Amino acid sequence: MRRRMGWLKHHRLLAFFVLAYAISWALWPLYAAGLVTRMEFLPVGPLAAAIIVIALTEGRPGFRAWGRRLIRWRVGWIWYAVALLLPVVLVLVTGFITMALGAAAPGLAQLTWTGLLAVFAVRLVNPLDGPLGEEPGFRGYALPLLQASRPPLLSAATLGVLVTLWHLPLVLFGGLNPIGLPTTFAITFLYVWLFNRTGGSVLLTFLFHNSQGTFTVGSFGFAAAGAGRAELIYFLVVVLAVLATVVLDRRTWRKAPRSATAVGRFPLGMRPM
Repeated sequence: MRRRMGWLKHHRLLAFFVLAYAISWALWPLYAAGLVTRMEFLPVGPLAAAIIVIALTEGRPGFRAWGRRLIRWRVGWIWYAVALLLPVVLVLVTGFITMALGAAAPGLAQLTWTGLLAVFAVRLVNPLDGPLGEEPGFRGYALPLLQASRPPLLSAATLGVLVTLWHLPLVLFGGLNPIGLPTTFAITFLYVWLFNRTGGSVLLTFLFHNSQGTFTVGSFGFAAAGAGRAELIYFLVVVLAVLATVVLDRRTWRKAPRSATAVGRFPLGMRPM
């Protein structure tokens, strides 16, 4: 048992992703065997995986470091604006371009602010939705471990690949358009940029994720013929936004702030892999 725990402490990042995938994909074998009639993807996997790995390998010091990132709210007001409004800007730019190419008006224009706020509020507290299920795990736990031994740009690319593959069942079972996978990879860079720019605030990436989901779900209610084109344009808009951060904010991409790499204790010389 001691040897197994030692291995786990040396491979926390690997253990986290194995657990995140296993929990989120848990119903896949049952669905394939015909034991359940519908494949359900469980977004709570990353949150549960972070709690399990921290409990087994770091204990209270790990939970304290993790908790500080989850509730880090003392950041400039401008970053709250970025977290909440940048997703809206990305959607609006997508809508304008798509309509300029002849598509029907986006469904976002038909939604009420009351409806959008209701969706936003529910997503704040629903662990079976993306923001609360993903952010404490992917950005709150995995990203600091990655950045402890890698530069931010490489960490973002690595996390982007792993998060994209985690979403794969949604494509296979019809819950996500295939273009959503490269979009997921690209937008991970914006999450990492925001996380580092706010000194490692999961609260801000959580708000960003919530806003993104709220407005993209509403805005991609295009006419059926134009929905695929809108999602492709959205991907290109996200890529341009990522390139803008890389070009205009090179300092953030060179080295993550110390508060964005802090993790729980581990023995001297042990790398958080």
